Amino acid sequence: MSIWGRLSAAAHDFSVRGQISSLLAFAPSGEQRKSEPEQDNEVPFTVAVIVLSAKMAKADGIVAADEVEAFKEAFKVSPAEMKQAAPVFNSAKRDAANFEAYAEQLVELFRGNRKLLEDVLDGLFHIAKADAEVHRQEEQFLGEVAKRFGFTPAEFNSIKARHLVADKRDPYDVLGVGPSIGDEELERHFRGLVADSHAEELIARGVPKEFVIIAVERRVALSEAYEAILKERSA
Repeated sequence: MSIWGRLSAAAHDFSVRGQISSLLAFAPSGEQRKSEPEQDNEVPFTVAVIVLSAKMAKADGIVAADEVEAFKEAFKVSPAEMKQAAPVFNSAKRDAANFEAYAEQLVELFRGNRKLLEDVLDGLFHIAKADAEVHRQEEQFLGEVAKRFGFTPAEFNSIKARHLVADKRDPYDVLGVGPSIGDEELERHFRGLVADSHAEELIARGVPKEFVIIAVERRVALSEAYEAILKERSA
C-alpha cells in the first residue's frame, strides 16, 4: 500500500479531525513492527512533513490551498492521492497546537534519530522552494524547527546551503566543513555524506519511497559542492 493509502487508513482509524497528535504517533504494532521496522516511521514522517509545511505556509503569510499545492508540486502527488492527504492539511490548519509541540513530539517519536530529523527538514526545504525561492519567513521558521530538533546553527546552515541555487551557496557550507580541511579528509567526509544519502538508506530509516526525491536532491548538491572545491583547489 502506498504511503497515501496508509495515511488515509491511519486517519480513519484515529478519526483525525483535531487529533493530529494521535496520527503523528501512529505506527504498526506487534509482529508487524518487528517484521517491518522501517514502516514504524513512514506515517509519522509523512504527517510531520504535511503538518509542518502547513504551519510553515502560515508563518509565511500564505493561506487557503497554497500549502497543499506546494506539497503536491514538490512531491508529484496525484489528485487522487492528494484527496487522501488533504484531510491532514485541513486538520493541521484547524489544530490550535503550535509547531514547537509537533517538532518536540517528533524528536521523542524518532528517539532522537538525527538523520531522520534531517530528512524531515530536507522535505520541508523541498516544499519551501517549490516556487523557486525559500522566503525569509520560511527560512526563519525552518531555523526554529531545526533548533527544536537539536541542530546547531552551523548544522542548520549546512542543510540550508544544500537548497540554495548553486551560484549562491558556499560549497564548504554544503559539506559542513571549513576551507582548512585536507584533501584526504575532505574525500572521506564527502563519501560518508553520500553514503548516508542513498535512497535505500533513507527508506531503511523510515522515509517513504514517495519522498526519495530529497535523497536525489541531496546527493546532487553534495556532488556539485565537492566538485566545486576540487576545481578551486586544482586551479
